Amino acid sequence: MNTTTRRNFLRTSAAAGAVVALPSAATRAFADHHNEPAFKISLAEWSLHKALQGGKMTNLDFPGYAKKVGIEGVEFVNQFFKDKPKDEAYLGELKKRCEGNGVKSLLIMCDGLGQLGASDNAKRKETVENHKPWLSAAKFLGCHSIRVNAASDGKLSRDEQEKLAADGLASLSEAGKAHGLNVIVENHGGISSDGTWLAAVMKRVNMDNCGTLPDFGNFKVSETVTYDRYKGVAELMPFAKAVSAKSHDFDEAGNEIHTDYFKMMDIVLKAGYHGYVGIEYEGSKISEDDGIVATKKLLERVLAKLAEAKA
Repeated sequence: MNTTTRRNFLRTSAAAGAVVALPSAATRAFADHHNEPAFKISLAEWSLHKALQGGKMTNLDFPGYAKKVGIEGVEFVNQFFKDKPKDEAYLGELKKRCEGNGVKSLLIMCDGLGQLGASDNAKRKETVENHKPWLSAAKFLGCHSIRVNAASDGKLSRDEQEKLAADGLASLSEAGKAHGLNVIVENHGGISSDGTWLAAVMKRVNMDNCGTLPDFGNFKVSETVTYDRYKGVAELMPFAKAVSAKSHDFDEAGNEIHTDYFKMMDIVLKAGYHGYVGIEYEGSKISEDDGIVATKKLLERVLAKLAEAKA
């Protein structure tokens, strides 16, 4: 995208939204009775994975970047400091940068640590142990959660995968309790992107500190099956302790072309959730910087509609 096109895109994004319907009465009720915004905006580090993987920035730069774009909460990804969960000097510097920039550490997204729903008992326990250093790191940074995956053996039945995933999650959530932390699961591909299945896992675990991180876009169950994103988010919201506003592409009016953000945020707010909503831009047609800005502007338009309703 050339400079002129990008500039026009961002200008249009900022001005768009006049034809979008107001959120429902249930959503507006929060704005009518609270002085705080209906939700706050955070930034998932994966939005910058190209810059991070390309060496253009480091994990330590992330808090400053969030401050620069006017975002007050950050969601880390473990792979960008995968050798540092026990390095107190490094974590101390990271915490210092968060505090210095006035941004809050919310969670660490943990990947590549094994299957919490592994069919082999020893491997399942090993996966739980692999996550424990990240619980300690999250506690040190002042996070409320670590985000994990509910992966299991796809060759097994749905029910068996549910039992195994719940077992691993329950064990890890017990460890999380000792740190005062939540263990939250994202719909992240495979059977975890089936909202009915993941909701059943949550019910089976049945622990206050075990919940979900509904992602607007991760509903690809298989190469041939895609779960309905609105249905999936609605099923996961009763357990949500964080929300991921996934974005890829935008039209000329600044709307995300795959997800109706006004419809989706109405689902989120109707569930009684008023915490942070994390920007997670994964598109390629515009830069990571522009994608983050476009997603932020879209979420701010939702907030603006709520403010209008309150007025």
